[in-house]
Amino acid sequence: MSSSEIMTSPAQATKLLEFADNRLLIDLCGAYDANLASIEKTLGVQIVRRGNQLSVIGEEDSVLRAETVLNALYARLEGGRTVEPADVDSLLRLGDSAVGTGVRAGDQLEMPILGGIEIQTRKKRVEPRTAAQKAYVQSLFDNELAFGIGPAGTGKTYLAVAVGVSMFIGGHVDKIILSRPAVEAGEKLGYLPGDMKDKVDPYMQPLYDALNDFLPGKQLAKLLEDKKIEIAPLAFMRGRTLSNAFVVLDEAQNATSMQMKMFLTRLGKGSRMVITGDRTQIDLPRNVPSGLQDAERLLKTIPQISFNYFTSKDVVRHPLVAAIIEAYEADTGHS
Repeated sequence: MSSSEIMTSPAQATKLLEFADNRLLIDLCGAYDANLASIEKTLGVQIVRRGNQLSVIGEEDSVLRAETVLNALYARLEGGRTVEPADVDSLLRLGDSAVGTGVRAGDQLEMPILGGIEIQTRKKRVEPRTAAQKAYVQSLFDNELAFGIGPAGTGKTYLAVAVGVSMFIGGHVDKIILSRPAVEAGEKLGYLPGDMKDKVDPYMQPLYDALNDFLPGKQLAKLLEDKKIEIAPLAFMRGRTLSNAFVVLDEAQNATSMQMKMFLTRLGKGSRMVITGDRTQIDLPRNVPSGLQDAERLLKTIPQISFNYFTSKDVVRHPLVAAIIEAYEADTGHS
């Protein structure tokens, strides 16, 4: 890839970028040039495509930042990976965070995965998209007990399930156990139609959704039937010892302190346990303390336990989700 620069005015610059492989350039631009549009909107530049060249027009600093992002995305494609809208958004946000750390626009910027963590499942390869996600995934492989704490959309549960599937198909664990507190059901659980599975499955659906992303449908159904994968409410964990298993407790902010202690003490030999939650979405009755907050307070000094934190900058859903979370965080303390 080569580039040349022409100053168009004291405040503006044009950077001409040339790409050797036109097929990769098509993937870089995205469907209907959606990736280019995202870069234009975020950085306030104009990108014009002609053949195998892109002209980036705008304020000099923004043009250099756009060049950095485009270079990193093209390098990703040259490495045999795909570029999805979430990759573009992640890299744009990574560039924003770099501004305050002495990294100048135009400096080399790499996609986080190029530093090298990935999770291989039967259906897809999963990659951490932010520095916090990368550290989190590494901690899941390194620690028998890990916490992932942060807002919705940051990949806490999705990545944990991906690691669990990867460890299962690699033969490192014999089963996967996924659990959530069925707080919303409460005393009304008995009034719902169907058997117990029918009653609790709606609360477990996000876990099924994650598994469906990583395992073929028939294989997943067979593993569920053989109880190699279990999805159950937190209350069903009482009295069990979970050995040689990858265990995930999702929505842990809605576990009481007693439930959390019960769950943590299920950890058996050869098992790994991941606790995920969002302290801003506690649905427990007033004056009932969250088990997640208690566990964080009590266990933080134990070196074998990893605590990993996410912010709105780690949101990998629609960019509006990050903006919504930031708005609510800014309004904390107001009614």
